[in-house]
Amino acid sequence: MFSQKGCTRARDGIRAGIDEAGRGCLAGPVVAGAVILPPEYDLPGLTDSKKLSPRRRAVLAQAIKAQAVSWALGFSWPGEIDRINILQSTLAAMSRALEALRVRPDFVLVDGNRSFPTPLPLQTVVGGDAIHPCISAASILAKTFRDDLLELMDERYPGYGLAVHKGYGTREHLDALRRLGPSKAHRMTFRGVRPEVREKTLWLPGI
Repeated sequence: MFSQKGCTRARDGIRAGIDEAGRGCLAGPVVAGAVILPPEYDLPGLTDSKKLSPRRRAVLAQAIKAQAVSWALGFSWPGEIDRINILQSTLAAMSRALEALRVRPDFVLVDGNRSFPTPLPLQTVVGGDAIHPCISAASILAKTFRDDLLELMDERYPGYGLAVHKGYGTREHLDALRRLGPSKAHRMTFRGVRPEVREKTLWLPGI
């Protein structure tokens, strides 16, 4: 068993960790995770989701769900991302994940350097997904759910390779966008999704 460092039952009470996945993608939603871990847990290898293999993330995700005091996910879909921009959409997804927790925390730790409006005390932590276990757990839940979702979206929108690159702007993805054009899963305001507007040149007869 592991003692949780700074995520639950600290001097300021119950802490929730929050992190997101998919902010830099060209397709699919931004998914935010919120997790409250118990004072003791058994999650060996818990760390930033990006440092884990897909298989290890999947194993840890199931263990986190089984052991967490509470966990929840929040979403912002491409339509909203295009309407209010990616930063505001990410913060909205984080806020929704926090509001969806069944247990109200006393304090919130958010990965990164941007906060969102909440009546709860909140602290942003750059690199928090590698420092605070509750943020690491949130990053794993957000990442695994989003990866699974992109595999389903690949079936609905074939030809883009969404199951492989998970919506990120790989060469394969950009090539598919040039061939097929964007789908409803894509973020139309993102560079690389819509064809760039070609620079107009002045042409006069005889010149």
